[in-house]
Amino acid sequence: MDPFTPRPRPVGRKNNLSLSTKEYAKVTGTIASARRNRRRFEDEEQTNGHVSPPSESRWRGNFCLEPSFISEESFVRAPLNSRIVSGTTATRSKGKAREESLDAFPLEVQEAMILEDLLYVLMGIEGIHITYHEDYSPEDDDALQGIRFTVSKRLDPSLRDLVERVLPLAMYYTAISSFIELRGHLDLGRVNHALCAALRDMLKEYQTLLSQLEHAFNTSPQFTLQKLWFYVHPTIHTLSLIYQLTTELAATENPGSDSSLSSGEDPEDAARNEALGLGGAKLKAVLSEIEAGADGITVKGGEVLSILHTRMQHTAGDPAARALYGTLLRAAGRPYVEMLQQWTRTGTLTDPYEEFCVKESRFINRGTLEMDYTDEYWERRYTLRDGSTLGSLNKRHQAGVPPPRAGSGRLPGGACIPPLLESWKHKVLLAGKYLNVIRECGIEVQKVANLRDDDLAMDDERFYKFIEDDYSHANRTLLQLLLRDQGLVPRLNCLKRCFFLSHSSYLTHFLDLAHTELRKTAKAASLVKLQSLLDIALGADAHGDDMPFREDVRVTMATTGLYEWLLRIVNVSGVIGDEGDVAGDGGHDEHHSHKKGKEKDEKKPMLAIDALQLDFNVKFPLSLVISRKTILRYQLLFRFLLYLKHVEQALSAMWLEQQGPVWRRTDVPPEFAAWRLRLFALRARMLAWVQQILAFVTHEVLEPNWRALDAKLSKVTTVDQLLRDHVDFLDTCMKECMLTSSKLLNAFSKLIVTCSTFALYTSSFTKDANKALLAAETAEGDGGAKKRSDFLIRFETNLNHWLRIHVNCVQFYASSENVSLLPLVVRLNSIKPTS
Repeated sequence: MDPFTPRPRPVGRKNNLSLSTKEYAKVTGTIASARRNRRRFEDEEQTNGHVSPPSESRWRGNFCLEPSFISEESFVRAPLNSRIVSGTTATRSKGKAREESLDAFPLEVQEAMILEDLLYVLMGIEGIHITYHEDYSPEDDDALQGIRFTVSKRLDPSLRDLVERVLPLAMYYTAISSFIELRGHLDLGRVNHALCAALRDMLKEYQTLLSQLEHAFNTSPQFTLQKLWFYVHPTIHTLSLIYQLTTELAATENPGSDSSLSSGEDPEDAARNEALGLGGAKLKAVLSEIEAGADGITVKGGEVLSILHTRMQHTAGDPAARALYGTLLRAAGRPYVEMLQQWTRTGTLTDPYEEFCVKESRFINRGTLEMDYTDEYWERRYTLRDGSTLGSLNKRHQAGVPPPRAGSGRLPGGACIPPLLESWKHKVLLAGKYLNVIRECGIEVQKVANLRDDDLAMDDERFYKFIEDDYSHANRTLLQLLLRDQGLVPRLNCLKRCFFLSHSSYLTHFLDLAHTELRKTAKAASLVKLQSLLDIALGADAHGDDMPFREDVRVTMATTGLYEWLLRIVNVSGVIGDEGDVAGDGGHDEHHSHKKGKEKDEKKPMLAIDALQLDFNVKFPLSLVISRKTILRYQLLFRFLLYLKHVEQALSAMWLEQQGPVWRRTDVPPEFAAWRLRLFALRARMLAWVQQILAFVTHEVLEPNWRALDAKLSKVTTVDQLLRDHVDFLDTCMKECMLTSSKLLNAFSKLIVTCSTFALYTSSFTKDANKALLAAETAEGDGGAKKRSDFLIRFETNLNHWLRIHVNCVQFYASSENVSLLPLVVRLNSIKPTS
């Protein structure tokens, strides 16, 4: 027999099984109508002096005239009579005969009758002489605005004036009761639920006061309307403050513009696409924001606390109002404080109603994001709902950040951070993030042992001390994990030696071994062979504490040239801005020449030496520090140094070849001797320029900045400071290496291409020298001297032109914005272009 398997609950089950306001008003109106008909028949019988038999008096037509629980509205929604919103427009005729004879009674009797009515009305129940306002309609009027009552005009004017002073209390009470009924459900958030619980407790005190007043009315003959006014006068001010609060909360939200997903879209898929930025979710979010705005978002979470705090600040001159709003703020903020403490102490986010300032994208995990998974996981898994980041003080408008409300400019729902937490929001976010990193590494997060903090509130100084302590604890724990357990510093040393060529002997060995393979195109070169040659070169040069991490160094091929990629980054990021023309003639043709060079590069395949770059495999959590964004900076600097090293090696090989017997002969014609001298001088200037750039970059940029970073790492106290110092170090190196200015990049790329192209003609120059010497021994003489001279003049002109532009650019930037280029100016003065 198969075991019994219960069926799952249907998804579309209704969350709220209670009657709506309109349904409840209809039911109570029907009951009240039956009750009025019963009283009308009783009045007619008493007037005619006829007493019906029991059976006849019990039933009259189709109406049951016997009092029962059906006619008592207090049984409809127990336990409080105040929860009822009863009556219709027909109730205005209730007790008409008695109302007409009200002015016939003495003043004392009128006062007693109006007191009895008033005690009912203060509970929200219509009386005989105090009835609903003539414009009131339970079906049409907003229950959150309260029920307006009016007193009979036949009442004595002195009594009527005093009653009208008390009547606003009934409107406040009915409005607050309706607010609690409508907003006290858990599906509107824990903050709203806690606020309604606090309001309900205050209404209990109000109901206790009414019970005491009713007891005094029934037992004490001296109880008068003046005494009633004396007792309820302070309560009117208190309930008026609560009424203003509930009215503002209701006016802020517009339930009629509640936006929903399209019928053909799965809510779970929509949430995942929005978190991952896929499937046009951002476009849909922007369009929905344009159509609906923020009016469809419920007032909950941080927005409720912000409204409470704002009202408390605006009523600072009223001690009663400040005390009342302060009490409500502490009560409503208790669930918010609990969520915050759980987040900052354990790294667990429990926010089922999206009220907290931190948002979790549950669909983002390390397996979902294939590219740059660790860095994106860190950046996008947990974010602030208002879209702000540490790097930018302004709020960044994202697809997941709702637009501000039209009236107040306040972000809706949980995206609104309480003003008391505004300056602490980044520490709150980072404290939980750090603990999440530790949990991802499989380390159990131990809860910080604090003193009793059950009564902590947002206006308590101890609360912010605990936030600071939690943040410091999470910082120290993660910092110890990165520096000690994961070995961050040895890995950074490995990056320095491999990418910054602090021990460049391995690179020279690698370039010699892979010389044949690097002359191929990037697509034809074998990455497996290059990786094997790199392992051999690193193994021969292995020493130091970073030796175990050299296995993480990998050879890859870039798809874009170095200078095209750098120019693209500079132009998009806007690092340079609108600068004046400091490059002479070259500055006018920069954009045009860049487009021409780009078209040529697209037609001509890139060589392996131009596309070669290194990569470094880093595991979580070290990838938070050595992320893909930082590795990109390391790669750009490495390619810059690699190309300089390659050109230097090519010019040095040219110098070695020109030490042969052909170039050392003394019995040569004067034309050949002059050409040879110009060739040697040109090669020496190119080599000097390359070596000066390489020495400046390695000895005066990378090494001093690395020592400064090493000193900061030994004193670092927080993880965000560690991340900031590492990124600042790389950005400083990029700037001082002249890789963030389009004009410097343009002049440098022209010069380096000129030098590398010149080095390619090494064998051609040797052949020309042999031909010139052989032709000089013949009777015809050397006929190619002019051709050789013209060819060399082209290189000299090009070098002098771009070297002049480069020197001018370096001098300009050294005197304006980059003082670190001053040593390079001194170095380049030794190889000034010839006139």
